[in-house]
Amino acid sequence: MLPALGLSVTDAAAQLGVTRAAFSRVLNARAGISPEMALRLERWLGVDHGGRASAWLGMQTAYDLWHTQKSARRALTKIKPVQHEAQAA
Repeated sequence: MLPALGLSVTDAAAQLGVTRAAFSRVLNARAGISPEMALRLERWLGVDHGGRASAWLGMQTAYDLWHTQKSARRALTKIKPVQHEAQAA
């Protein structure tokens, strides 16, 4: 995205009002998109070009869930579904 805009990480971070380190962590998947970052991206890129903050957060949530499903698979298989009264009858 940044090369297409002709921007460096430092320039983009400055325009977003965040540190270069903070933006670099997001770009390199070492930090997730926070609600604040999602709002900054929406404002910076515009809804038509970057999407709404809710879309950024939805993608982050989907990624977090996918990653957690992979890492917690074994623990989750040990959990037995609770029997509800309607199911037992």
